[in-house]
Amino acid sequence: MSILDRFLHPPAPHVEPVGTDAAARLAAIHASAFPRPWSTLDFERLLGERGIMADGLFLGRTTKPSGFVLSRIVLDEAEIITVAIAPEARGKGFARALLTPHLDALSRRGVARVHLEVEEGNGPAIALYRRAGFRETGRREGYYHKADGTKASALTMALDL
Repeated sequence: MSILDRFLHPPAPHVEPVGTDAAARLAAIHASAFPRPWSTLDFERLLGERGIMADGLFLGRTTKPSGFVLSRIVLDEAEIITVAIAPEARGKGFARALLTPHLDALSRRGVARVHLEVEEGNGPAIALYRRAGFRETGRREGYYHKADGTKASALTMALDL
């Protein structure tokens, strides 16, 4: 492959596990996506926990993730704790490119069912989860605190792997 080919044909997005060394970047992405962001320390603690699985989305040749998904595994079930994509990468289908291999990795680790909660007004996320096969299992009234001080309900969803 020539140098010109490297610029004309950048590597495809790829997903790989991330650890505590990525905590600051994950916190920055999370802060851009949620009104109540988690700190770098929060991510360091989470990523150091037993049963946490974290995957990052890498675009091109960068060594910094442009998105991530965190799940907690307990026996044969998992909960997706959070998913976020950096602002410059949103709306380009990368969330699906991140979620699909993450779900595959959960399945390979023996997870039979995955749960998650999503704000009822988050149309893009709900569409992503439905396309992945998640179905609504319940609702939690006033679960999320919004930036303007109001509360929003959460939809609970599940997927059998």
